[in-house]
Amino acid sequence: MTELILGGVVAAGLLLYLLRALVRPEDL
Repeated sequence: MTELILGGVVAAGLLLYLLRALVRPEDL
């Protein structure tokens, strides 16, 4: 169960990072 939660947190972080990169590519 803990692995599932950890995976979800990592996936959410990656999605937020990608969304931010799409919105503001100059910040990278």
